[in-house]
This record gives sequence, structure tokens and C-alpha cells, in this order.
Amino acid sequence: MNGLRRSIIAIAIVGLLGARVALADDGGSGAVKPAGTTATIAPAAVASAAIAPGTAITMANWSQYKDLMPEGMARLFAGQDPLKMPADVRMEIGPTTLHPLPKTYLAATEKYAAQVKLIELRDGGLSLQNYNGGIPFPNPAEPHKGWKTLANLWYRYIPHLVVDTSGSGCGIDGSGNANCQVYVGVKRQLAYNTDVNAPPEAAGPSARYFTEWFMTIEPEQDKYTAYLTVNYADPTKPEDEFIFLPSLRRYQPVATAARCSESAGLDQTYEDFHNGLDTDLTQLDVEYLGQRQIIALVDAKPPTGAFPADVAMPLGFPTPSWGNWQLRLVDVLAVKKVPAKASGYCYGKRVIYADSHFSSPLWEELYDTDLKLWKVAGIFPIEAQVPGVGPINTGALDVEAWWDLQHKHSTFASEPYQGHPYYINEEAPKEYNDDARYTTAAGLNLIMR
Repeated sequence: MNGLRRSIIAIAIVGLLGARVALADDGGSGAVKPAGTTATIAPAAVASAAIAPGTAITMANWSQYKDLMPEGMARLFAGQDPLKMPADVRMEIGPTTLHPLPKTYLAATEKYAAQVKLIELRDGGLSLQNYNGGIPFPNPAEPHKGWKTLANLWYRYIPHLVVDTSGSGCGIDGSGNANCQVYVGVKRQLAYNTDVNAPPEAAGPSARYFTEWFMTIEPEQDKYTAYLTVNYADPTKPEDEFIFLPSLRRYQPVATAARCSESAGLDQTYEDFHNGLDTDLTQLDVEYLGQRQIIALVDAKPPTGAFPADVAMPLGFPTPSWGNWQLRLVDVLAVKKVPAKASGYCYGKRVIYADSHFSSPLWEELYDTDLKLWKVAGIFPIEAQVPGVGPINTGALDVEAWWDLQHKHSTFASEPYQGHPYYINEEAPKEYNDDARYTTAAGLNLIMR
């Protein structure tokens, strides 16, 4: 069952902070006070970040800019692993663009951040209480600065309804052969919404935070296979997962204990979804490694042709048609399980480069239990248009490439696919507002009826 879940989802698949609310965390008391910015850029980082718009990074000059690359990207250029950058790789640098966070999300931050409390759990993990929307820790400080920063990522702004009418993902083997699927995706945030006119989620121990619903439409033999995941407002409550099997004409619950399940030569696990991280925050030990600037592909334009059109093969790397790379300020986090939860876990460490402005992963490096680099992920958010808000980079839509360096495998996912439309909030056709159909297990049984 876990492998089937993966076959549906994994294949389917200068100051930078002026626009963000500036509130200071006093280290755990809950008090909030005005501050100039959420962070500052160290002089050394500024000095190393000399790269002008119009610069093109290629195999001939990449080493000049390696200090602006995540470790995994530099390794791809250096050819240290079986997967290497294509000889004709070209990364064109453009200006850094910051889309303001929604005013309602920032207003919720100002209203509620002062009451958010960090809770230390008996097993060594952390949780929070009194969160009601917005940025939970606007200016995270020690103690537990890393975990607070990760909580900001988890509770980043996401529209309350995102419909991808045609997403696609491909698993790529070491010879460059691809196996692709196409799916429909419906993603909904139910609790802690800050969108105007967002339907409220009923309070209580089973209140849902967000749900993700996917149904395969190609290839024909997998058509109508669907999957639903439910994450809860209470971060200590494990997520629920369900799958609809066309052969049975009904849904079945999926065991969530095996978070590291992989199958079919794919490169993501349960922990890697939800645009780069779908996990239990209360089981994580997070070290804050600092802020730095990296080159990242933000405002990506998904390929409009069928895979592998507009993709640099055999790696599956972005081409200039995807848009310009930008210099971005990121918070670098080293994430691992607390000792009480680490037994049997697949990753010894996950390094996340989270955009300091909109708090989403832009790049990740995943290490095995021997702390050898195993996988590298490039996460390239698109510029999504939200009615009444404007452009954002946190619309739960992106292009992702996951590279298994140890086994020469890749996974490539695009949302949307081949120029198909997506809908956000009130733009969505009426049928996608059916909460029972798209956010409950029983709704899966309505497929094929």
C-alpha cells in the first residue's frame, strides 16, 4: 500500500525582507515587539553575493559562483556523483523579486504572534499552542531558533483552495528512460485560514489543517486511482492517509508508520511531499545553521511540452525557458528526528534552504543514516496569482526535481503540466468547493459514480 501511494504522488509530482512583517520573538515568553527586519545579512555574505543580473552560469564558469550554490548544486557541477550537470547547462541570473505576503496573513501575524507558546514534550520533541494564523514566530530567536524557523515554514501562507487540473511527474532511471503519470490535484487549507471569505474549519480535537487529494488520469491502467492525506490542526495528531482503488470501488486507509517507504525506482518518501516537507513537527530536532544567499529558481515557468521537452537531460535540470534564477536570502536548517523517534528512520539529516521572505523550501539535501549525501532536491515555485492578493510563491504549485545521487535515479514533477490551467480560491469551478468530496475519506467513494 505504501508503494502504491508513492506511485501516485511521487511520480505525479541589496535587502530581501522589506515586505515581511517585522516582529521580534523574545525567545519564548510570547511577547512581540516591533523590529526593523526579521534578520540581517552578515557583511561577509553580502560581499560573497556579487552576481549581476544578466550573468549566465555554465560549465565553463560555475566555480566562480560556487559560494552562492547549495552544496548539492555545487556537487552536480563538480561531477562528484553518478548524476552530473548536463554539459550545456545554462543558468541565467535575473533581478531578485519579492512578492508581498498577503495583508490578511500579516495582519493575523500582528494579532496572534504574541500568544504563541513553544511547548517541550516528554519525548524530547517540541510543539506549539495558541497558534491561530499568520507567522507563528515572526523573528525566531534562541532557544529552539531552528524549530521556530521550521514552524514558520510549516505555517507559511497557502491559499485555502488550489486546483491543479493537470499535474505530471516522471520517474527517470539511470539510462534516462522515463515513466510518467498525469493527475488532478486538489489542495485545501481548512484551519488557520487568513484568506477573505475562506470557509472556517470547526474547532475541536479533529480539526483539519490541510488536505491533499490526487487522482490519476493517465496512464489508462491507473486511471481513477486516488489518494487523500489529512493533516490536523493539532500538530501532535498523526496525519491520516487513504487510497481509492478502482478495482475495489472503495477507499482503504493507509498505514502511516512507514514514512520512509519507496518503490518503483522513485525518489521521494512520505516525508518529502507537500512541496518539500510533509512530516510531524513534534518529532524533529532542528539546528539553525544560519542565513546565507543562494541562487534559486523562483517564479519558475513550468515546461509547456511533454516531458522531456524544455528539460536538460539526462539530469532533468531546468533550462533557460523556465525563467531567470535569482539571488535569494535563505535560512539554512539541519533537520533530524529526536532520538526517541529516530529508530528505523530513513534520513540521518535533511538540510533545508528555506526562503527567508516567504518561508518555503527552495533546495534540500538529504543524508542517509551514515550521514552520506543521498538525495538532492531542487524546488522551483511558480508565480501564482491569488484573487484579491496578487502574485505569490506559496500557491502549492511548483516544479520539483529529486536526484538520488547514490543510485542514479531522478523524479521530475510539474504542477501545472503542459500549460493546463490551475485555479485558486474563488476562481475554482463550483464542483471543487465540495468539502465532503475532496477532503474526507468517504468522498473517495464517489469516484467512478
